[in-house]
Parts: sequence; structure tokens; C-alpha cells
Amino acid sequence: MNLLNNAILKVPTPVNEPVYGYAPGSPERDLLKAALDDIASKKVEIPLIIGGQEVRTGKMGKVVMPHDHQHVLGEYHIAGEKEITMAIDAAMAAKAGWASLRWEERAAIFLKAAELLSGKYRYVMNAISMLSTSKSAYQAEIDAACELIDFLRFNVYYAQQVYTDQPLYSSKGLWNFVQQRPLEGFVFAVAPFNFTAIAGNLATAPAIMGNTVFLKPASSCVYTPYLFMQILKEAGMPDGVINFVPGPGSMVGKLCLDHPDLGGIHFTGSTGVFHQMWQTVGNNIARYKSYPRIVGETGGKDFIFAHQSADVKQLVTGIIRGAFEFQGQKCSAASRAYIPASLWGPVRRQLEADMAAIKMGPTTDFSNFFNAVIDKAAFATITEYIDYAKNAKDAEIIVGGGYDDRKGYFIEPTVILTSNPHFRSMEEEIFGPVMTIYVYDDAKYEETLEICDRTSIYALTGAVFATERAAVSLAMSKLENAAGNFYINDKPTGAVVGQQPFGGARASGTNDKAGSYLNLVRWVSPRTIKETFDPPTNFAYPFMDAE
Repeated sequence: MNLLNNAILKVPTPVNEPVYGYAPGSPERDLLKAALDDIASKKVEIPLIIGGQEVRTGKMGKVVMPHDHQHVLGEYHIAGEKEITMAIDAAMAAKAGWASLRWEERAAIFLKAAELLSGKYRYVMNAISMLSTSKSAYQAEIDAACELIDFLRFNVYYAQQVYTDQPLYSSKGLWNFVQQRPLEGFVFAVAPFNFTAIAGNLATAPAIMGNTVFLKPASSCVYTPYLFMQILKEAGMPDGVINFVPGPGSMVGKLCLDHPDLGGIHFTGSTGVFHQMWQTVGNNIARYKSYPRIVGETGGKDFIFAHQSADVKQLVTGIIRGAFEFQGQKCSAASRAYIPASLWGPVRRQLEADMAAIKMGPTTDFSNFFNAVIDKAAFATITEYIDYAKNAKDAEIIVGGGYDDRKGYFIEPTVILTSNPHFRSMEEEIFGPVMTIYVYDDAKYEETLEICDRTSIYALTGAVFATERAAVSLAMSKLENAAGNFYINDKPTGAVVGQQPFGGARASGTNDKAGSYLNLVRWVSPRTIKETFDPPTNFAYPFMDAE
């Protein structure tokens, strides 16, 4: 007898994974340093994983340290058309078996993966994140460990909510219920380089709901998703449920988006790529078996807006942490700020003093707040904006502006001051350590809020700093549609799963809120079922009787 057949199972109520501080003398610091030495001392070979099998193509890409790009940590195999097709076929072949499992059985796999990452693999994952994606110990901890663990635990909890949300009422003699089916087809998950947690969530959120997944990692973040695939396998993930396929975006995207079995897209990346994907889906709409679900989180031009009542030290700390943690390579990173003229003097002095204390260098030196940007392409894009500001008549660089890529891809944290609220670096996403500041007349607070709202096509994150409640309320109203995640007296980064569901609108994405019930419900297709226990046997209704 299967006791589970009659059991009503509830998953554990999740709590956020504690974030380790890695203070000097702590055991976790020693364990992380040992993992760093081990990872740096060896070179790995990373295969594709298709249908649970390791696949090697012989066409190789390199995994290097951004702070020392001559140090090769590993090589990864790059998929071609054959392997891409194999991965789609593997996802479709695994679909029926995966969907037929009790949802609690699927949930157990992800809960076990969370435990493995929380303990056995924590320091290895963080070390790989630090060395291959240039994250500090703290940034790696909150991303590659804690946030990914939170996604796994909280998403299982949200899945339970989705499945238990049933019709409130059934008439006498009837039973109404809803079946939450996986999407009809495979889910194409496209991951960015900047967050291991995002890569993990893009693949596992649909999988938790019974879907099978084609995961394309970013070429500059292959190592940590590969380790996560190993963790999932150890946790009991069946073959073919998630297929790991590094490859050129143009080829992977075309074959996946042209496939009639495309069931959904789970995307984080640039707005331009997302536009192209959506357009391709539109062009192909008649060939799909069902309309694909499209869930995307894209770019941002995130702001910090200060009122004259703001606390200067709190504001400056928000600017520095918001703009320069992980070298500004977050879609939520602050990249434009609006400062009232009455505060600009003390803000500038505090900003210059604090930034003078920032140390820049390799992630292995824990005293460094600031590290290298991810790769050569990012270095070129970011420095072009810095050079533009150096030559502009309506802007000046007041902090930083230097860069050097001879050993690592290092760019100084840079602050631009402009007299033009529509200066190029106030409007365009840079995705790097560049903050542009516009100083406004105190009397034009409301007018400048309206400028902030109109300036960018994006609407991802934003923050207001003020101690006067009326000023906060006005900012909340004027900037209602300017940010999907809005912060009051805090930096506009660091959304926590289960606390601040993450996502933006306008050109920033579909706002389906990763880290919440709202994202999980996108990966099911509900079927409403009505069962009648005593069906009628005569077509006639009482009103038809003769008088």
C-alpha cells in the first residue's frame, strides 16, 4: 500500500537562507578561501548535458578569471545545430514522465538541492562565482548561495499555493475543481551572466510546475550553472528535465523559437534581444501548438532621487552600494541620481571621501570592495561611455574615469556630473560602474520627479531618499510607473525572495515577479473540471410546463 496516496502533504514554510558575513577568523571564511585555492588550481572541462548525458562537441570556449584573464579556469563545449535539436527532443521525451510525478515528489528534488547547496556545495559554488564572474565574497554569497537556495524553497511553497487554489463553491450535486497542467511543449530558459541565482530560477521555476526545460547559459557564466546541474542530478532530477546547452545565441534562439513545441520563454537579458525574441514568436505564431508564454526581465536605468530632507550619509551610502556593488553589473543597479542643490555640496564631499576609500582588485583579496567587470565586450562598452563623458561639454567626471584591461578588466567606479537631465548616460543603460548625477533646484522637486519618470524607457527599480513623509508620498505618486521595485531610503538593489518580488514594466520586462506566486502561475495551463453526480435525463426546463 502506498501511504502517500491518502496523505495530504504540506511543504515546509520557507525562511530566507542566512547570509554568512565571512568576517576574519570565521570558519566560513577559511572554508571559502580553501575552495578558492582549489578551484584556481585546476582546469575543468564542461560538457553539455542533454537527456542526463554529458555531450562533447569539440568546439570549445574558455572560462577565465575577469581579474586575470590569462588564467583559464576551464573550457566548455559549445553546442551546434545537432546538439540543440537533441536537447529539444530530450526535453520533449522527458515531459510525460516528469509531469506524471506527484508534485510533492518533484518538490522533494528541489528541496534537497537547496540543502545540498546550503551545506556541501556552498563554498565551492561561491568560489566559482567569485573566480569566474568576478563577484566579491559577499556578492557571491547573496547570489550563488542564498538567493538560489531561497528560489528553490520559496518556489516549492508557491507551487503548493497554486495547486491548492481551487474554486470556492460547488452547487449541490456538482464538484468543480481546477487541474494545473504543465505547458504543452518545452520551456526555453535564457540566462544572463550576472546572477547564478537567476540562471537557476529560470530553469527550475518552470520545472517545479512539471515542465521540461532547455537552459541556455550565458557564455560568460557557464561554470556555476554547470555545478548547479550536478547538484540537481545528485538531488534526484530525472534525465532530460533540464538540459544544459551552452551555445551561440543566434543559432540556439532560432532553432528553439522556430520549433512548434515551444511552450514558453523564461528570459533575463537585454531589452534588444527580448524584442527580437518576441518579434520572432509573433512571426511564428501560427506554427506553434499553443501560444507560448513569454516571461522576461530585461534592462534598467535605475534611479536614486533625493529630496532636500534626505540624510546625506544615508544617501551617499545608497549611491555607492547601489551603483558600484558588483561593478554596477546588475539590472537593478543605480545609474542616475537627482540631487537637490541645497544638498549637493555636502553630498559631493561625502561621496568623494567615501569613494577615495574604495579598494579595487581581485576577488580573492577580501579587502576589495570593487572588482573587474565581466569580459572584454563589457569593458569596451562601458569605457566608451566614460570617454564620451570626458569629451562632453555638458558633463564632467568628478570621480574615477580610469580603466586598464592589460591584466584584468578593471574600470574605476566613475561618477559623472551633468547639467543636462537628458545627457546620454542619464538615459541609456550602461550596465557598468558609472553613476551620472543631475543637480536640480530645490523648488523644482515635483517638476524634476516628472523629468525622472519621462527620462527612461525602462521601469525596473528606483529609490527616493527623504525624511519628510509628504516628499515620499509625492515621489510614490509621480514615479508610480517608473519602477516595478521601489525603495524608500534604501539602495534600489538587493531584492530578497519572498520579501520583494522582483520585476519591472515598460522596457524592463513583463513584470511577472520572480520570487513570488505570480511567476510560478505563469508555468501552468489550468483546466477547469466540472463533474455532475446526478445528470438530468430530460431536456425540458420547468418554465416550459403548461399553465
